[in-house]
Amino acid sequence: MRVLTAGESHGQYEVGIIEGFPKGLRVDQAFIDRELKRRMSGYGRGARMALEIDEVHIVSGVRDKVTLGSPVAMLVRNRDVRIFAAKNDKQEQLVVPRPAHADLAGALKYADKDIRNILERSSARETVARVAIGALCKQFLAELGVHISSFTLSVGSAAVSRIPSSIAAILSAAKKSQLNCPDPKAELRMIDEIDKASKARDSLGGVCEVRAEGICPGIGSCMHFDKRLDSRIAGNLMSIPAIKGVEIGLGFEYAAKRGSAAHDKIYYARGQGFFHKTNRSGGIEGGMSTGEPIVARIAMKPIATLLRPLDSVNLTTHKKAKAVVERSDTCAIVACGVIAESMVAIALTESYLEKFGCDSLGEIKANYRNYLKSLK
Repeated sequence: MRVLTAGESHGQYEVGIIEGFPKGLRVDQAFIDRELKRRMSGYGRGARMALEIDEVHIVSGVRDKVTLGSPVAMLVRNRDVRIFAAKNDKQEQLVVPRPAHADLAGALKYADKDIRNILERSSARETVARVAIGALCKQFLAELGVHISSFTLSVGSAAVSRIPSSIAAILSAAKKSQLNCPDPKAELRMIDEIDKASKARDSLGGVCEVRAEGICPGIGSCMHFDKRLDSRIAGNLMSIPAIKGVEIGLGFEYAAKRGSAAHDKIYYARGQGFFHKTNRSGGIEGGMSTGEPIVARIAMKPIATLLRPLDSVNLTTHKKAKAVVERSDTCAIVACGVIAESMVAIALTESYLEKFGCDSLGEIKANYRNYLKSLK
């Protein structure tokens, strides 16, 4: 399976293409649109989220709402269009890079004095296409009993005091939350931090947890480093703009524990097969799923674009200057969780297709059922 995205932040479209996706999946377009809407939600978002209305247009690879096995192409139209592929957009050249963005490194790499040519593509707006693709992957995984969710663990210094034990608990506890937070008291502290940062024209990051349930054992590989499930998931999560840390299971907590207190003991019961009573590994050992829920956390740095810009340097004159000011969010932690769900869904779909085939959904389901029988 291969995934491609294309488009610029203020271009006409964001484009997502998924190749090697199986034939026979009935596509719920309304579900994709709901996922896109989730990506736009959350306390602390900026003005652009009020402007855009993200809706998917599936233009190939699907007939009568069923996938054909050919590449699926999806478009999401941008309403705030400023640059064009085939005509002069007359946009002023941008020559002062913003700290913590791709601006400077990209301008140096591509020998370009106009950082608009860098920031338009490196913008997190590109993740619209990823969420559309991830929503399609979620629908495929649901056919095999796999479900994915996320919640906000912390924003700034405000953190939850209790962690949900299941996706059902996450959805129930965070149902009315503005920050997808399962702890109402912690959410109030998070909102207060966002308000204070907004008043100071500053920004905040946070930590999200992503959980996938219904994973059978043996997804991934211990034979090739690039097919290890934890490697794929971590790489996909790290590719999200603003992510600076990824951990699976106990993550960095492992370093402070002895093995006897860290590792998951193995048990067996008739009718159930092999299982663990704990899940410190986060559902992955040796690069393969254990059958327990997959649990990953991501650390998002504060939003890089500040309304009170930081010091920078003019690329042309080399003189000191203030960074470019663009519209910005104060905090986008909810969107980060939604994108993370999509990236986990893409990694899992890729690994499931390698394990059970990729031509048609019927064949995959038959192979999957036979595999489950063999496990017992």
